[in-house]
Amino acid sequence: MPEMLLVRVNGREIRAPSNATVAAAMIGAGELIFRQSVSGEPRAPLCGMGVCFECRVTIDGCAHLRSCQVLVREGMEIHT
Repeated sequence: MPEMLLVRVNGREIRAPSNATVAAAMIGAGELIFRQSVSGEPRAPLCGMGVCFECRVTIDGCAHLRSCQVLVREGMEIHT
């Protein structure tokens, strides 16, 4: 079993396996809207492999990171 890590998503603490991507951890915690399009439409991961850029979030202050490409780390701050 992988170690469980504590991360924060929009200020809410969630636990995620150490081998999970940020996208998988967020979906597992019920966070289904990752960003909004320029017209205000909710967006979420589509491809899951970094091609579509729909899963972009801010991680530890760094904007526009593809959450499907980043593994969770203890204490990570994630904002949609």
